[in-house]
Parts: sequence; structure tokens; C-alpha cells
Amino acid sequence: MNLLMMTVCPYGRALDLDREALALAEEHKFEIKGYKMTAEKEEMRPPRVVRLGLVQNRIVLPTTEPVVAQREALHRRIETIVEAAALCGVNVICFQETWHMPFAFCTREKTPWCEFAESAEYGPSVQLCQQMAKKHNMVVICPILERDDSDVLWNAAVVVSNSGAILGKSRKNHIPRVGDFNESTYYMESKLGHPVFQTQFGKIAINICYGRHHPLNWLMYGANGAEVVFNPSATVSGLSEPLWHVEARNAAIANSYFTCAINRVGTIPTVLNVFFFISIAHRDFGHFYGSSYVTAPDGSRTPGLSRINDGLLITEVDLNLCRQVRDTWGFRMTQRTEIYADALYWVAQPAFEKQVVVDPTAGGDY
Repeated sequence: MNLLMMTVCPYGRALDLDREALALAEEHKFEIKGYKMTAEKEEMRPPRVVRLGLVQNRIVLPTTEPVVAQREALHRRIETIVEAAALCGVNVICFQETWHMPFAFCTREKTPWCEFAESAEYGPSVQLCQQMAKKHNMVVICPILERDDSDVLWNAAVVVSNSGAILGKSRKNHIPRVGDFNESTYYMESKLGHPVFQTQFGKIAINICYGRHHPLNWLMYGANGAEVVFNPSATVSGLSEPLWHVEARNAAIANSYFTCAINRVGTIPTVLNVFFFISIAHRDFGHFYGSSYVTAPDGSRTPGLSRINDGLLITEVDLNLCRQVRDTWGFRMTQRTEIYADALYWVAQPAFEKQVVVDPTAGGDY
């Protein structure tokens, strides 16, 4: 491999990057960064080293262009970035939420956005990912707007094996209803649970976007054995950004696995049809702030990618660190799931009574 100098991160870790990949990134105007997260050497287990790739990008064509043209332009863009990832030895790559289209899910418009929806088995974006996975011997996580056989739409992520075969899919468990981001206009919550996919490069899971705000969502992927949980997102500056650098990092610590937070970049003016109740958010989503990063089970993390530029973040990790951190902290051993299972059962009941001890000498209702 034709290697350049080491890219050094503030935490003292480094990763050699391929010269050809760096040249490709320069030519096509996307940044590429590489970091390494190590584990202690063990006597009984060899290192389980894999390279993770996170891709963030803006849309390529204006939203007024034909649907097929927009999608094809994004396909070509992603093919180029994946080529660079392959040159750098990436084993598992994940794209941002619904990477194959503009993120239009607060316009309340159905046309043309629903036309981007595709089958999770034979859609054009999924087929492209199958081709890339087989070509590069790479597991590909392909988040899409899914249309099932009953014409029901879902926010989904298809997992493609490094053989090119489809392993399965995960769907978005938590749908935002915050201000104008009422995505239930388009799709509803998943009924697929918290699947974990055992690949040649480790056990992976996908916690799509808004699910990162829900600790129990993260917990269930860990309970099912995930070693790496990807969080493909599309979130704008303002309300969510102060939480962005905290939530996935906290989840990695609490669940003793690696987390990969991925966000779009750019600004998408999406509204095509002005209607009487339109708000500023419908005219312009605001700025998708990128800043994709990886966190290890011990809480160490990479620097984030740019807030404004397309980018590829490559992180070499040793999956042995998951068990090493569990042994050190004992979080799995001490988490007491049985008491929370019982308590949560009652919380979900309409007649739930809160466990509150009231001081009779304190006046007022606090």
C-alpha cells in the first residue's frame, strides 16, 4: 500500500492514509481523516482489528432537479468516496440517514419526496451498495427511505454483507415530533426491534437518528450483543447540536461498545409549494452541521469531521476493547436489568402510580 505520513489526532493516536485516497479526496473536494483506537494485548485472544468508515455529505444537485437525476448524482458521489475508503482498507462503512435523497421530512409535502422511496431488497441505491460491497470486500450500511410491498414508507437501514448479499435491515425506532420535524407525516415507528448483524468484521447495529436521544434504545442493541452501533443522522444546528457530542459518547461508555455518530452537511432549501401555514423551517431546514465522530467503549473519541465539508472518517478499532472495558467497569454485571424490567412494565400501565415519598410538612405542590 502506498502510504503517506501519519495523521495524528489530539489523543495521540494515528493512522496511515493511502496517498491515492488522499489525492482522490483532494480532486473531488472531500476531507479524509484517519485515527486509531487500540486495546490491551491479550494472551488468549488475538486482536480483532477492523476499520470503520463514516461518510458525511451534502446533496449534489438542487432539489428542483428531476428525482432520478438527484439520486444518480448522489450515487456517483458516494461511489467516489467509497473508492477512497477501500484504498484505505475500510471494512465496514456507513452513510448518513436517507443518503440517497434530500432530507425533506418537515416540508409536509409528499411530492416529489416520496418518489425517492425504494425497496430494501431491490431498490437502485441498495443494489449499488451491493455492488460496492462485493467489489471492495466491505460491509455497507445503506440508510434509505424504504417503500415496502404494501406501499408503506419506513426510515430504514439495509445491511449488506461484504459478499454483496443483503443481511437484513433495521428501521427507525423513535420518530421526532418536535416543532416542524414531525416525520410521522411520512413514516412511523419500527416494529423490528433492535437487530444486531453478525458480520465478518464484528457485530454491528444501527440506531437511526432520533433514537440517539433514548438511552433504552442504545441499551437494547448492547443487550443483543452489538460491538459497534452506527447512528446515521440528519440533524441541524440549534436545538440538537449541544447534545451531539455527548449522546453517542455517553452511549459508548454506558454500553461498552463503539458508537459512530454520522450527520449530513450543507443547507437544503426544500419547499416547492408554498401553503398558508408554512413556517421558516419549511422554507429552509437550516444547516446540517456534520461533525461525525467515533467513540470507544472507554469514552475516548476521535475528533469530528468538518461542520461544513463532505468527508470520510476512517477509524481503526480493536473490538477486544469492548470486553476489556466490561471487565474493568463491570457495567453489564451491575446494571440490574431485572429490577428495571419490572419497573418499566408498571410505568407502561395507564394506572401507574409514581414512587414518590412526600414530606407532609412541606407546603405546596412541587
